[in-house]
Amino acid sequence: MLDQPSSDTRRVKSGAHPEKALSAVFVRSVKEPGRYADGHGLYLFVDRTGAKRWVQRLVIQGRRSDLGLGPVSLVTLAEARVLAEANRRLARSGGDPLHEKREAREVLTFAQAVERYLEKKRAEFRSDKHRKQWRATLDSYAGPVIGPKRVADITRQDILRVLEPIWETKTETASRLRGRIEAVLSWATVAGHRQGDNPARWAGNLSELLPKPGKVAVKGNHPALAFSDLPRWWVDLQTREGMAARALQVLTLTAARSGEVRGMTWDEVDLDAKLWTVPAARMKMARDHRVPLTDGAVAILRALPRLEGSHYVFFAPRGGMLSDMTISAVMRRMQESEEKRLAEQDRKAGRKPSTGPRVYLDPRSKRPAVPHGLRSTFRDWVSEHTSYPGEMAEVALAHKISNAVEAAYRRGDQLEKRRGMMEDWGAALNGLMPQ
Repeated sequence: MLDQPSSDTRRVKSGAHPEKALSAVFVRSVKEPGRYADGHGLYLFVDRTGAKRWVQRLVIQGRRSDLGLGPVSLVTLAEARVLAEANRRLARSGGDPLHEKREAREVLTFAQAVERYLEKKRAEFRSDKHRKQWRATLDSYAGPVIGPKRVADITRQDILRVLEPIWETKTETASRLRGRIEAVLSWATVAGHRQGDNPARWAGNLSELLPKPGKVAVKGNHPALAFSDLPRWWVDLQTREGMAARALQVLTLTAARSGEVRGMTWDEVDLDAKLWTVPAARMKMARDHRVPLTDGAVAILRALPRLEGSHYVFFAPRGGMLSDMTISAVMRRMQESEEKRLAEQDRKAGRKPSTGPRVYLDPRSKRPAVPHGLRSTFRDWVSEHTSYPGEMAEVALAHKISNAVEAAYRRGDQLEKRRGMMEDWGAALNGLMPQ
């Protein structure tokens, strides 16, 4: 507890504003031991050695308590006032600043900080789905790189290691990810788990090291596979082993989003009816989406192993959901191995090797195709190589309704007609054109 007021204690006059009780000059110059009041329970304590520290007296859950706010060498008068006001607000609302301070002393990893942040901010998310999406982005991209690292030790270089691999290929996702990392680290700083500048801050920080998002990618423009490359790519994919490769096959056959496939659970799938129903909670448009399964997709699903204790169809090694990067890595490895094969052909033929990528490229941007771009390949196939209505393709892609005609298709679902379209799509993957 604090010592009782001494004769040299500076008292606050009734009604005085706290900011006028002490001055920064006085805090720096005072040497006489004692307790000096700043108002509203905040005191400057000077001991006999000349050391100075801030102490706050307040009532916490009905009990008077003294809370240390740090030494003057680390906490300025202005900062002490901010901390004291935050503690007073928390105590008035029934919280316990002492408990918060004890929590702040814990060694907190980034993964743990994400958990704490989401719990503290639960009420701010517009829906549980939004909260899960927010979390999934951090788990997929930041978790593998900085998840186990203490938040106090995270640097700008750590943030760059998270962002640089996807900054130019998944710019919108990367930009959103940066903002979410910044929010978590900002909370960690205010909660006392780290100090200093936020390494994920954009202005005057990462903005000097990364190109502006608007300069490297158009929103929603994911590199797509050229239709002419599709059969060769599909043959290549079928030679790949592993759960991620099987997930990529089903993603391609259904023209679904990566998150929808990775989150697929066995209770969503009826193999006998050849139907996959994605619940509204997992859909971008927040409504149930029925997906007809081709014979090829059903065969893949029937052959999959099941992991006891995991309800995911495409499970990660520890039983959780596959990460988006895992599926993207399959396409990247396919690209790399094909490039090596072509380079070896050049070497044997005595040709100068190419310096850039040559296979599985988006025909417009010349960038390597990514899983989400396969949906664009499917849409182009419907428009350019079939007589199926474009509106039906939009329903298959679960896109937002933009006019009354599409709305009519959505109401009727067109499941059986779409089943025929998806079977033809499966044939196209194998180099066959619809009759």
